Amino acid sequence: MTQSSVRGEGTRPDTVRHARGRRAGRRGRDEGATGLAGPEGPKGPDGPQGHGGRNGRRSGRRRSGRRHRALRWSATTLAVLILGTAGAGYLYYRHLNGNIDKGERSSGDSKAHKTEPNAAGQTPLNILLLGSDSRASDANVALGGGKNHRDNPPLADVQMLIHLAADRKSAAVVSIPRDTRVDIPACKDPDSGERFPATNAIINTSLARGGAGCTLATWENLTGVYIDHWMTIDFAGVVSMADAVGGVEVCVNQNVHDRPLPGVPGGSGLKMTKGSHKVKGEEALKWLRTRHAWGSDPLRARAQHMYMNSMIRTLKSQNVFTDAGRLMGLAEAATKSLTVSEEIGTVKKLYDLGMQLKTVPTDRITMTTIPTVEDPEDGNHLLPAPDADKMWAMLRDDVSFDDKGEKGKKDTAENTGKGDGNGDGKDATGRPSDEPAADSEIGVLVQNATRSATLGPVTGRAGAVAGTLVEKGFAKATKDTSAALSEERTVVRYPSDELAGDARRVADALGIPANAVRKSTDVSGITLVVGADWRDGASYPKQETPEAGDLPTNSDAINGSDTSKCMDVYKPYRW
Repeated sequence: MTQSSVRGEGTRPDTVRHARGRRAGRRGRDEGATGLAGPEGPKGPDGPQGHGGRNGRRSGRRRSGRRHRALRWSATTLAVLILGTAGAGYLYYRHLNGNIDKGERSSGDSKAHKTEPNAAGQTPLNILLLGSDSRASDANVALGGGKNHRDNPPLADVQMLIHLAADRKSAAVVSIPRDTRVDIPACKDPDSGERFPATNAIINTSLARGGAGCTLATWENLTGVYIDHWMTIDFAGVVSMADAVGGVEVCVNQNVHDRPLPGVPGGSGLKMTKGSHKVKGEEALKWLRTRHAWGSDPLRARAQHMYMNSMIRTLKSQNVFTDAGRLMGLAEAATKSLTVSEEIGTVKKLYDLGMQLKTVPTDRITMTTIPTVEDPEDGNHLLPAPDADKMWAMLRDDVSFDDKGEKGKKDTAENTGKGDGNGDGKDATGRPSDEPAADSEIGVLVQNATRSATLGPVTGRAGAVAGTLVEKGFAKATKDTSAALSEERTVVRYPSDELAGDARRVADALGIPANAVRKSTDVSGITLVVGADWRDGASYPKQETPEAGDLPTNSDAINGSDTSKCMDVYKPYRW
């Protein structure tokens, strides 16, 4: 409508009638820039009041009116364009938001708590990335096969924890092989409401026991690390994301063909020659699914880490965050491919998350897999090795996996001071710090949570620790007589701020780190949970302070900037 109006303005009869006036106006413009005469008046043949002067004045007024109309129409057109563009942008933003599927962050029984901010007020960010083998759609059946498994609950065969350091200068990725046996907590399916009791099983089954939120709770209980968000992606999502990136370079040391062999069914179908190849679409999915040709599930995790590192390098080299067209293509693919926890379920929040990840240099990204041992109950399964605890401690304490970061900082009741330590002369109850409550007035419930994935509970542990507290003057310490729990790390919980100081006094008496004292709505009073990390002794065992880069040698660490890595092919799958 605006354009036709502008054209109509140009064909008005009076515009033609006054063409001569326009010519005169141009002469005036040459002299006065406004269509009016200078201080001595127009110099036309008729003198100051001559005919030429009058035409100049009239044409100036008309030209001024036309200019105002032109400006008005230009402003109107610009406003329509801006509003139209903004409207289209808003509609596209709504479209992208509509693409995103969301779910509950945690649907399981987890006791993990956020890491306290560092001195600069920064906190680390932890994201659980899951790859689902769901065949619930035609696209996933076509890519993953197994039509007879279409109605089966999905399994999370790929599980990676992405840890972004508090200072956003480094990142770590930890994979757990899908067949690792762990404790899975009680979970509730947020969609159906179905409840699942706690169990001990391989970790990839957790997705079918309450969705990604149950897998998140499983990870939190295993590691003691609070996980902020989760993301899941299925077969079709991997294909579309690989296409949107434009291909990712991978490498093999021998010709590979992952195919069924006598007595070994399945296989991803991956077939390529020795050397480097750029994979995209379905071929990228085959690379990520390949297991037999590499020789084991932990080695499949290595291949996935190589792919992720290569993809990150590719995205950084493309400057995708400054290329609107590329960014829109990736946004479309990502929002259709990912299901995310509800608190990051908008395009803006996902973009902000991506910008935080973007700040980390590739040479400060470390990909790892937890050390594992064979499960004595089932040779096809694995158990976390003792060295895995060191990796969890590094994540909990935000110690970088590479050796470029600062050494870990001790955070114990001994070196942080007794009481609340807030520097105002009072503890958390408001009492003056020089008038603390008597230890004998502090009630403490002690729970036995020494059972772990590999070891049974220590009988009588709660009573023994409660007895130690009584000997130290905490006369109201009692044991919880309910069944033994399972918690990897010892923790002291308290329900409200006024008990914070008392809870820290309990921790201090036993040598428990101050960062293991946490506020929790799950308890009604101060509760000491004796975890699997404290199976004997009257004092909490002294914990080693992890240092930057001090990873277990069997964590299979790969640096994000390392382009030299290639996968070795298991001999039966070479050609």
